[in-house]
Amino acid sequence: MADNISGSDAPELKEVKVGFIPLTDCASVVIASLMKFDEKYGIRIIPCKQPSWAAVRDKVVNGELHAAQALYGLVYGVHLGIGGPRKDMAVLMTINNNGQGISLASRLKDKGVTDGPSLAKLIRTQPREYTFAHTFPTGTHAMWLYYWLASYGIDPISDIKTITVPPSQMVMNTRLGSMDGFCAGEPWNARGIHDKVSFSVASSQDIWPDHPEKILGATAEFVEQNPNTARALVMALLDAAKFIDAQANRAKVAEIIASPDYVDAPVEVIAGRFMGNYEDGLGKTWHDPNHMKFFNDGKVPFPYLSDGMWFLTQFKRWGLLKEDPDYLAIAKQINRIELYQQAASQLNVAVPADAMRSSKLMDGTVWDGKDAKGYAARFEAYA
Repeated sequence: MADNISGSDAPELKEVKVGFIPLTDCASVVIASLMKFDEKYGIRIIPCKQPSWAAVRDKVVNGELHAAQALYGLVYGVHLGIGGPRKDMAVLMTINNNGQGISLASRLKDKGVTDGPSLAKLIRTQPREYTFAHTFPTGTHAMWLYYWLASYGIDPISDIKTITVPPSQMVMNTRLGSMDGFCAGEPWNARGIHDKVSFSVASSQDIWPDHPEKILGATAEFVEQNPNTARALVMALLDAAKFIDAQANRAKVAEIIASPDYVDAPVEVIAGRFMGNYEDGLGKTWHDPNHMKFFNDGKVPFPYLSDGMWFLTQFKRWGLLKEDPDYLAIAKQINRIELYQQAASQLNVAVPADAMRSSKLMDGTVWDGKDAKGYAARFEAYA
């Protein structure tokens, strides 16, 4: 608690500027500030809304933001110099699992497209330039989109055109007819259905149940110069994660983040999928137990090394990396497990015994981080 923070444990900074994008999973940053979880640990989080992931990257790298809600693959891409100017980066914790999606323009329904196989058939039988958007070249949404398309035999490098669009502009661009589909975080897939502009063909948890998504990212320099501040940030967001994951709080959180200051979307558009209640815009409705999670008994926030390593295998798969990197060494550089463990221990949050975890993806492929080079080699190489 703030009353017990003194001497060498005191945060180096009292005010911490934390960037976020208008997405449902910005909730941790917003709630940590509004519910004053930050004050318990001697800091004040200043949420700073950003227009795009490129803006988040640039402002974190140049120090205008101290930290940010960030795409897992953005941080890894910057660290490797393939997602912008190279800078040593740090992942302090995972913010959430699940809760992203792939949507197709409603007009494709008229062509008989309702899923992956029918999309593949359309592209094969009616060739033209099909355009799909993701949110950042090395980001999670690019990787979910590529993985999903490739699972149905659609080469995301040669069979379609991909463009980068900020999440909040996905629906507008689809409405204008400039895109055939997109991959983005919520609530923008739900908004596309609400506005009758698009329909859903997959959630990201369909691709990888309980996948890593947003992280609390910062430069390595910030963490090394401000270790107590970084630890306090993690503690504040852990408190927020526990609060958000209590189902009784979800409706309240949806109402808070719907504000124009944050996501700027109708509450009902946010709340549905945030509560796990899905519809696809084609008449199907269901409750998804693998909806967006922030805490899940401490399993979500832990920065698993294997999570970061998976993105490296996909960078190699899609030609963003020409050679195999030292997968494990890079993940150990970026993911600050020791700092996370310190924060978690102070809050009595359980920490997994193993920094690797095993997951089965939509195509039956199992990823456990044990043979990253072999895993990457299973995929057909793309130049």
